[in-house]
Amino acid sequence: MRGFWAIFFKEFAHIRRSRSTLFFALAVPSLQLMIFGYAIEVTIRHIPMVVYDLDGRQESRRLIEALESAETFKVREQVQDQESFRRALTSGRAKVGLLIPADYSEKLLYGQQAAIQVLVDGSDSQVATTAQNTVVLLTSALSMQKARAFGEALQVAPARDPTGRLATIIDPRVRLLYNPNLESSHFFVPGLVAIILQLVLLFLTSFSIVRERELGTLEQIFVTPVGRGGLILGKLVPYSILALGELLLVLLIMVLVFGVSINGSIMLLIGLCSLFIVTVLGLGLLVSTLATTQVEGLQFAFLIMMPSILLSGFMFPRSEMPLPIYLATFCLPATYFIEILRGVILRGADLWDLWPQVLGLTACAAAILSFSIFRFRKQLD
Repeated sequence: MRGFWAIFFKEFAHIRRSRSTLFFALAVPSLQLMIFGYAIEVTIRHIPMVVYDLDGRQESRRLIEALESAETFKVREQVQDQESFRRALTSGRAKVGLLIPADYSEKLLYGQQAAIQVLVDGSDSQVATTAQNTVVLLTSALSMQKARAFGEALQVAPARDPTGRLATIIDPRVRLLYNPNLESSHFFVPGLVAIILQLVLLFLTSFSIVRERELGTLEQIFVTPVGRGGLILGKLVPYSILALGELLLVLLIMVLVFGVSINGSIMLLIGLCSLFIVTVLGLGLLVSTLATTQVEGLQFAFLIMMPSILLSGFMFPRSEMPLPIYLATFCLPATYFIEILRGVILRGADLWDLWPQVLGLTACAAAILSFSIFRFRKQLD
């Protein structure tokens, strides 16, 4: 630890004089969180739909209104011939095509099963799945209304509710926990905190050491009476303090701007965030041992960041990944930290609930720090 305080104050002086470092550490995360938090939206609404209504009566209009009222679909065209109907789908102007046959109202009037055709563009699987599920749910609801009205007229039903009205045999009562309004920001913003924190700290730490190597000041430090531990901690501790300030800033934006309240223990959250900060600082130190120029440092940093974004569960569910890739995700610190953030912030989880993730993050931190310190020798290549 010899020379720790000298390196510590030197690094803080460097941070204070470097406006770009302060801007990158404090302003950039705030801007990224606000831009990406508003931009990332997975709730699919207003899917363009083309309608070919051969019936044209009240029942068919009621069906179209029911599909539009859910806000999942938006009728962009109502065509009068088969060719226009096909062209609207093949051109991409519409993602869903609704064809209502001429005898639709008559079959409903006589209590017969009325078929409609729904053509869904499957090129975008997420949009197609949403459209398919919405059509099934809405038509089931309309069918139940028709069946209830028919049963009331006949005074027969398989079951009745407590008020004596006709009802289905099974009464599902669904309650949504943790995110009752299904707002996508509540799911993505905590994950964004992890990604942004890793991005900024990784670049700041690795670039700081690589820049000193390029300028030749690292060589000057090596010939001073500074111990290896003092050199490493003296360079990393100032950035960890800066990272805690950055963390508090993005959490404040998360709560005030996006309305994502922290349901769990704030002290537990900050403690586990500190563990992740130590891990990312180790990653930055590792990048600095691999790169000799800032361009190489940028390349190595992006090499680490892309799997963290795509494979950590931030954007795509890990359970759907192929087994080899799923197993590889356990090597990413962001995998554990995103689960920790969503658990503490959204579900109010405590340490006992999160012990597998905490154990995994601790193992990643120990492995990365050990390897980074082993690689960072007080000598020039």
